[in-house]
Amino acid sequence: MDWTEYSAALFDLDGVLTPTAEIHQKAWSEMFNALLAEYPGVRPYTDEDYFQFVDGKPRYDGVRSLLADRGIAVPEGSPEDSPDARTVCGLGNRKNEVFVQVLARDGIGPYQGSQHLVDALAARRVEMAVVSSSRNAEAVLRASGLLSRFDVVVDGLLAAEEGLDRQARARHLPARRGAARSGARPLRRIRGRRLRGSGRGGRALRPGGRSRSRRGPRPAAGLGSRHRGGRS
Repeated sequence: MDWTEYSAALFDLDGVLTPTAEIHQKAWSEMFNALLAEYPGVRPYTDEDYFQFVDGKPRYDGVRSLLADRGIAVPEGSPEDSPDARTVCGLGNRKNEVFVQVLARDGIGPYQGSQHLVDALAARRVEMAVVSSSRNAEAVLRASGLLSRFDVVVDGLLAAEEGLDRQARARHLPARRGAARSGARPLRRIRGRRLRGSGRGGRALRPGGRSRSRRGPRPAAGLGSRHRGGRS
């Protein structure tokens, strides 16, 4: 890939820079097993449950799915519920609290291939930004040792501030802002190809077509993942 065509690179986080899904799996397991232990006769949470009921879903949807499978009914609650609340939203918030605890306890490292790419782009002085729907993006980047490499981090906290409550909308606006804040033109039409050595499902995205204008700032390249993972 010829990086001289680009003035900036936008990275997704989960499954591209870091194996965050592993932390999500541990957090869901610890949260659900502590909860289900309080219900005699209810099957404990397993790794299979993660992929069947939780993987790729927003936190509250994951809680609803697992509890419905176990025949447990709790009030819906609201996103402002305490992590100690026995509600769908409270349990979802508890999972996020456990995620932060597991991240601090176990740590996380970047994918080796992604680390090499980030280092290479930094040596070329290519501006870099992370665009993620995760509210924990900055904490994950800090734990992985990558935070200092990125000029801009646009995450789920910004999406919440902007009132973007859907995944697709939460990605599209931050992507444009990430490009703008790094001094590059917004992404043009893109097509993907796999990036060797990156995270699971990693792909390098480049502008559609071969021609580009020689005038104005060069476009940004985006590196994203098809792997959804457990959202934080």
